[in-house]
Amino acid sequence: MSDDPFGQSIASLANWVPPDEPPTGQRAALHRLAAAMRAVAEALTDMQADEADLIAAAEAMEQFGARLEATRTGHRPWGFAESAPAGDARAMFDRSPVIGLGNPVAPPLRMEIDGDRIIGRANFGAQYEGPPGHVHGGIIAAAFDEVLGMAQARTGRPGMTGTLTIRYRRPTPLHTEVVFEARVDRVEGRKIFAAGTLHAGETLCAEAEGIFISVDFSRLVR
Repeated sequence: MSDDPFGQSIASLANWVPPDEPPTGQRAALHRLAAAMRAVAEALTDMQADEADLIAAAEAMEQFGARLEATRTGHRPWGFAESAPAGDARAMFDRSPVIGLGNPVAPPLRMEIDGDRIIGRANFGAQYEGPPGHVHGGIIAAAFDEVLGMAQARTGRPGMTGTLTIRYRRPTPLHTEVVFEARVDRVEGRKIFAAGTLHAGETLCAEAEGIFISVDFSRLVR
């Protein structure tokens, strides 16, 4: 077996499906810290703190960052950084920049399976702003890639994104519960065609189509 972390992750997926109970111990602490960091990121986009408070906070963060840096000894990460290779909505995605509860840059998008559909729910804060009061289009594209990626992975022949086409219909509002939906349209050889929508309430904000190329992950491991 290769020592490559990606190869290990594919080979030991069963170990990365957490129990139904809430996380405990170090993993729970990681989720708590990431949530606190999201709150700080949100506040930084709309704050009136004075210079002294900002400097004090920066110094504290720099010191904590140095402490964390000292712990980087090759700890094996928890789970996948994206859902496409996993095909299991319960797999650990703590590292994901889109759905990872352990990643402070993630909104996070909350995923669930509903029959043949994948549903993703999110409430994007001000740190994801593009047009004033609305979500950056690149963030929406990343979320679609994740939701469509989960949908295609459930075919049992998961692949990597080949193309992703987004049609932006209406601006997507910040600080609003929005819902992504995705499903597989068809499979043609190694190509998996998936499509999805994004709604804010009854408003269609965007549509997406993706073509994913099925990958033999055992070859990647080797």
